Amino acid sequence: MIGQKGYPPIHGGIERHVAELARRLGPAGFDVDIYSRPHYSALDGTSDIPGVTVRRRPSIPTKHLDAISHTMISSLDVLGRPTDIVHYHALGPGLLAWIPRWLGRRATVVTVHGLDWARDKWGPFASWVLKLGERSSARLPHRTIVVSRALRDHYRIEHQTATDYIPNGITPPIYRDPEVLRQEGLPERFVLFAARLVPEKGCHLLLDAHAQLPGDLRREYPLLIAGDAGFTDSYAAELKARAHDEVHFLGYVHGTILEALFSNAAVLVLPSSLEGLSITLLEGLGYGRPCLVSDIPPNVEAAAGHAVTFPSGDAVALREALEALLRDPQGRREMGERGQLHAIEHYSWDRVAQRTADLYRDLVAEVEKTQTGG
Repeated sequence: MIGQKGYPPIHGGIERHVAELARRLGPAGFDVDIYSRPHYSALDGTSDIPGVTVRRRPSIPTKHLDAISHTMISSLDVLGRPTDIVHYHALGPGLLAWIPRWLGRRATVVTVHGLDWARDKWGPFASWVLKLGERSSARLPHRTIVVSRALRDHYRIEHQTATDYIPNGITPPIYRDPEVLRQEGLPERFVLFAARLVPEKGCHLLLDAHAQLPGDLRREYPLLIAGDAGFTDSYAAELKARAHDEVHFLGYVHGTILEALFSNAAVLVLPSSLEGLSITLLEGLGYGRPCLVSDIPPNVEAAAGHAVTFPSGDAVALREALEALLRDPQGRREMGERGQLHAIEHYSWDRVAQRTADLYRDLVAEVEKTQTGG
């Protein structure tokens, strides 16, 4: 696995995706190497997952060079290992899928987690490079996986390319008592935002909307923001500077605290302008949380009518929808129950891993047949 920041999954949807896959591929008969960046994790060698090894390799830890430098070093490193499959994650890393395919005659896969070139943090040149990554992901690997039907349609229309649709998944929720939050000095009733502090996640819209709520609702349901900057320090600083008194910035959280946040949130808000298929949204649904999301296609797809939507980028509509939800506890409860049933039925990491394992086996057989002339 190449392209993710590393293991364990401290933060980031791709890192979580890779970890959940790796956890299940061992029992399916695969040994997995996860390439990790030094600034993300100190782990190197045997992990806590049987059959999974973490290979910590260097990178140039800057906004523009971190991912591609680490991918280049990892791609060259993998040529010296007896690897059957090299699986890249995201558009930028997928640019280098030709290295193991053409230089190492290995089976290669790229998973597209979203159209990264559209992220606000990238300038014109970086966006152009990532658009090249999109085109490459449709041509360079043996197989291209997409995590949403919207991405599948995009590749079919824009690149005339058939892709394998394998979505993200959820794990069974671990419910935590509000006491966990009280011990951290946090409120028991709150609105939750859980994502990196990057412009396309829309935290600034939620700050504006929450600030415009009537005072009684703001005080009763403060806003908790779980996440931090991703090479976007100036944006994160701007958010913190404009926040009002009922906003709590928690930084990156995981484990018991994150479970307690998902267990007790009055509303989970995802006001993003760009997603692949949000693991945060799937987990919110899986915990039975009422969700309020922007109406971009991947969010609409994931929620399937079991969340309240608002027009993407419209802070006024977001405020109105948030106020209506907070004033309707019965409606929130019913929506959360329906959403949970939907998420459990349609999104499972076990099914994701099984479909990925099946793809791997088919691909290895195809490549071996081609190379032997069979």
